[in-house]
Amino acid sequence: MKASELDHLGYITAIANVRSILERGILSHARASRLPHVDISMPEVQDIRATKKVPGGMVLHAYACTYICARNVMLYKRCLTMRDELCVLRVDPAILQLPDVVISDHNAAASIAGFAPYPDGLEAIDRERVFATYWTHPGDPLEEDRHRKEMCAEVLVPHEISPRFITGAYVGSRAALDTLNALRTGVATAIDPGRFF
Repeated sequence: MKASELDHLGYITAIANVRSILERGILSHARASRLPHVDISMPEVQDIRATKKVPGGMVLHAYACTYICARNVMLYKRCLTMRDELCVLRVDPAILQLPDVVISDHNAAASIAGFAPYPDGLEAIDRERVFATYWTHPGDPLEEDRHRKEMCAEVLVPHEISPRFITGAYVGSRAALDTLNALRTGVATAIDPGRFF
């Protein structure tokens, strides 16, 4: 994949966190854990991320992480119970060129994930698979598992992503839009139900 094919990166969060994120930035798990916030992460995955180290880098919890494509299994699972409480923040792909940024070609917690800096890390991304509509492969559970993890490819930024890189947001419903607009953050927001399953 080339940078010219990437319109934005996506950060999935609870709408309740948006005001704080626009003030402080997107924080690493380690930094965010010190602040009051709505945690939508999956505990079983966070147990892995707490100790998994990026080759030549830090543990995953020391990175602020965004998805290459936020329409993935993480968003799907959270939409099952809190669709109207979620948004995806649009993050400028310019963060790819920040110091010590690493790209993972699968969910960074996955044992099969590969890691590389930009531009090599981005070139390792299979755009068609990461931006596929679904990860399902009937009759082939191993391929389905691999594709699901591949669609969660990430960009890992040490410690935090400055608010200046947040360019907008999208939500899946009118109710979510009303909730976000009520915060009066000024962030440009659109309803895009297709991205929210």
